Parts: sequence; C-alpha cells; structure tokens
Amino acid sequence: MKKILITGANGLLGQKLVSLLSKQQDVSLIATAKGVCRFSLPDNVAYRTLDITNADACSDLFNEFQPDALIHAAAMTQVDACEDEREMCDLINITGVSNLIKAIGNRNTHFVHISTDFIYEGDEEEYFEDSKVNPLSYYGSSKWKSEQLFEQVSFPYSILRTVLVYGVLQDLSRSNIVLWAKSALEKGEKINVVDDQYRCPTLAEDLACACLQVIQENATGVYHVSGKDFLSILDLVFEIADYWGLDKSLINSISTDGLNQKARRPLKTNLNLSKAKQGFNYQPKSFREGLKLLDEQIKKMEEEGIGRPSTYATILEGLKAK
Repeated sequence: MKKILITGANGLLGQKLVSLLSKQQDVSLIATAKGVCRFSLPDNVAYRTLDITNADACSDLFNEFQPDALIHAAAMTQVDACEDEREMCDLINITGVSNLIKAIGNRNTHFVHISTDFIYEGDEEEYFEDSKVNPLSYYGSSKWKSEQLFEQVSFPYSILRTVLVYGVLQDLSRSNIVLWAKSALEKGEKINVVDDQYRCPTLAEDLACACLQVIQENATGVYHVSGKDFLSILDLVFEIADYWGLDKSLINSISTDGLNQKARRPLKTNLNLSKAKQGFNYQPKSFREGLKLLDEQIKKMEEEGIGRPSTYATILEGLKAK
C-alpha cells in the first residue's frame, strides 16, 4: 500500500486527484488544503488542514503520515494577482515548496510538483523540457524559482509543466476558460477573446492521470504534460461555441495588447510531449474529447442538482475567468 499526500485538494486538480486516487486499490490517500474540505470526501480518504506556508505544520504532517509520495497541487495561479501581490505569490509558490522539501528531509518521498508553461517567453515554435527559460510574469518567475529548489534534493522528484488546465466540479470556486466562455455565451454576453495567444489546453483528468503515472512508473525529472491540440485562444473559444451550438457572433477578436492584462503572457507555448509519452505513456485527450467529457459531467450534475441550489447554473454564477 503506497501512501500518497495531496496538497491543494480543494482545487480543480486536487479534487480530480482525490477522485482518481481513491479508486486505486494499492493507494492510501491523505488529502490536504488550507481550509476545511469543500467537497464530498470518499470514505477511504483522510483529510487534514494544511497551510504550506507554515513550515512546522508541514513537518508535523509528514512526521505523522510518512507519505511515500507527495503531489503538490497547491499554488497561487492567478497571474495578474501574482503581479500585484508579489509577497503572497512568493510565500505560496516558493516558500511553500521549500517547506515541503524540508519536511521530506532524508525520506525517500517522491515529490510530484506542478509547474507551468509560463516559465517560457513564448517566442519558440515548440518547447522541449530543456528549452531556454525566460518568464515574462511574476507568476512565471515564481514557478521557475520553485523548480530550481529541486536542484539539490536527494529524494526522487517529478516536475510536470502544464498549460491552461480546464474542467468542471460540483463545487468549483474558480472558473476556467471553458466554463467562462460557455457560461457567457449561453447568457448572450459579448466577450473579448485574444487571437494571438496559443496554448495546448489541458484536461484536469489528464493531468491527474499523469501525476499518478509518474509515481507508478517511478518517472523522475522534468516533463511536459499538456493537451494534445495547439490552438489560439480564439479558436479554442470558437470550438466551445461550436460544440454547444452557441452564438459565435458574440465573440470579439482582440490582440493581447488590446486586452490590457496587468501581467505579460507568453504568446505561444506549444509543449512537446514526447518525453512524457515515452517516459510513462502519457496519452492526453483531444480538446474535442475533453469538451465531450465536460458535457457529460455537466449533464450529470444538472440531473443530480434538480430541486437543490447547487445546480450547474448556480455554481457558475459570479465566476470569473482566469
């Protein structure tokens, strides 16, 4: 029985990890997050409150559970907020990782760390794991600094760089590009969408599977883990509109400069997935396949939410795009 500890269990990836890992017969799972558990916890999963910025709390938890593996899904990922709140960004994205590394100490715990395509400048046609790093935003810089913390560790680790993660949950507290665009277009709202930024949108379930696979296969080092399709954000939103039969005339094309985002974003982050495919047989879904899965999940939630306030429409109300 392998003991796996998850940070950030209340988030999108965290909850997908709990769902996936709780079904594994050879896994004993400890889910953690800063606050109380915000979702229905499987009976075979333990939950503990953990503030990763508290070094003593991290150490105490590791001493108690002695995990064989750690999947670190907690982070400050709001790119513009990181630009404004730099101390908080550093505390969560750098100090938090450092605290977890120190908590592992001389144990042989396999550390799975989630990083980002935003460490790249975005001026290359394709990025490999050893491509030049040059983050444009404070968020990207903080994640790159967190990666560098692993250079001197003695325990096994895997760094998974991912891109524009999307998915749906019953109790989602933050939106993502798919849910934002779908919700706005369903309401008949006009939306501005950038046409010069290109990404490989990543289904949360695919990223969760990759986290489990690297542990099962003892695949260590740095890997690119994203979706298989490389799309402009504009084409991505058009795909969303096409899939659900929504009005594409509401979509207004705009350049990155015209969007006036506080933090700079890389224009193109096409991650090469060859290493992950060879290393642990990573096989991501296409964007269309991802939308199909979301559609099925949303319909199921709508059916289960009949007569209750926690319907899909209520969940989405007030959510803002990342």
